[in-house]
Parts: sequence; C-alpha cells; structure tokens
Amino acid sequence: MSPKDLLLALLVIVVWGVNFVVIKVGLHGMPPMLMGALRFMLAAFPAILFVRRPEVPLRWMLAYGMTISLGQFAFLFYAMYVGMPAGLASLVLQSQAFFTLFFAALFLGERLRGSNLFGLLVAASGLVLIGLQGGQTMTLAGFALTIAAASMWALGNVVTRKLGKVNLVGLVVWGSLIPPLPFLALSLWLEGPELIGQSLRTLNLNSMLVLAYLAFGATLLGYGLWSRLLSRYPASQVAPFSLLVPVVGISSAALLLGERLGQLQMIGAALVMAGLLINVWGGRLLDSWRRREPTLP
Repeated sequence: MSPKDLLLALLVIVVWGVNFVVIKVGLHGMPPMLMGALRFMLAAFPAILFVRRPEVPLRWMLAYGMTISLGQFAFLFYAMYVGMPAGLASLVLQSQAFFTLFFAALFLGERLRGSNLFGLLVAASGLVLIGLQGGQTMTLAGFALTIAAASMWALGNVVTRKLGKVNLVGLVVWGSLIPPLPFLALSLWLEGPELIGQSLRTLNLNSMLVLAYLAFGATLLGYGLWSRLLSRYPASQVAPFSLLVPVVGISSAALLLGERLGQLQMIGAALVMAGLLINVWGGRLLDSWRRREPTLP
C-alpha cells in the first residue's frame, strides 16, 4: 500500500473511531431515533443527485437499508442513549465479525474454519467479562442493544456479499433513502411529537455539527475512501485496518469524555481484540505453518 493510501486508511479509522464520541455528544441534544432520521436524510440528500444508483434489485436495496443502516444504528444509538459508553460500544460492535461468519455459513453456505471458531470463543469470553461489569460504567440494556446492533451490521454484510461486486458508495448513498421514514416512525412511537418538536426548535450549532460529522464524515467520506481502498487493494490487505477502530474509539472516549474501563472490562477488551486478531490472521498463520512443516520420509 502506498504511503498516501496508508494515510487515507488511517484517516478512515480515526473518523470511524471518533464517531462513537460524536454520537454520545449528539445524544445530549437529540433523542436517538430522531438523530438517526436526520443523519440519513443528510447522507442521502443531496448526494443522490451526484452519485449513480447502483444496479441492485429493490428488494436487496431494502434489505441493506433495513439492516446495516436502520437496524444497526437504531440499536446502537438507543444503546448509547441508555448507558453504553462510547469506547466500549466501538469495541463490542466489532462482534459483528463473528455474527457475519455464522450468518454467511447459514445463508450463503460459507465454511467456518477452526481458527474462526477459536477466535469466536476467545472474543465471546471477553464479551462475557465486559457484560459482567455493569453498574455506573455500563448498563446491561446498553450492552445487549449493542450486541443487537452488531448482529444487524452482520446481516447487512451478508446482504452485501450476496450482491457481489457493487459500487459501495452508491449503495451507501441510495441505501440512506430507506431509514429516515422508519426512524421517524420509531421516533414518534418512542419519543413522541412533543420531544421531536422541542428538539428541532432547540437545534443548536453543536447538534448540527454532530449531524454533519455523522452524515458527511462517518458515512460519505468514510465509506467513499474505504471503497477506493477496496478497489485498489485486496480485501485481505484493507479489512484488518478496521481492527484499529475500537482502539481509536476507546482512546478518544477516554481523552474526550473521561471514560475509564473497569478491571474486568479491560481484560474483556483485550480478549475481544485477541479474538478478532485470531479471526483475521489465525487461518493464514496456520496455513503458513502447515506449508513449512517438513514431511516425513
């Protein structure tokens, strides 16, 4: 990877990692479902005027928008609204990698390798430790909703794999047309017209900057650069960079929000990261070791 593209990859990781802090800040001024609706409105308009619609059947576009956009962020925003810390959210959400493995095996017939299962066991033990330490640092509801968000992200990944080679930016932009109305319906149901009206009337510069970051930074810029990297390099070379997202997320939350992990959560975080590393590189290392293993005469 060229130095320029390496810097672009790191920029995406920083943007996506800090995204969790931005979400937490935004929830102080807006309820979660309304924030989701406004985020995807801005991500869709006016971008659809300049980005070509991908050649994707409507049913698959709906499946993508309802899972990776609506489902993931409805659960994630509400999780952080009810007590999931930003740093831990960035880490726990990465459990999507293991949900993706199981959904791909279930719906696409992909094979699970031993290294995948071992990585899952390691990461799952870390998630258990994180979930055991609640109280002031994390609510159980927030933790469970973040796991639900990860599962929706994974379903969206399976939809994307089903589509094959597709313009990722176009898919993100046109897929952003789907969540606003369901988000508004959820906002009316869960938050009520009075809170919606009050939030819109008191929308300040801070809230507008949050929405701009979520729509233009984390969504359009992030996925735009990521798709460029995927178009120029093998996925195996680009995807491992996503492991740095929770590192940036936890670090930025500690620096900007003063979040601190408890002892069990620190151990759990280390296990989750270890499990993710095993999932990404374990199979390659095992294959390399088998190739080097001398054959018996």
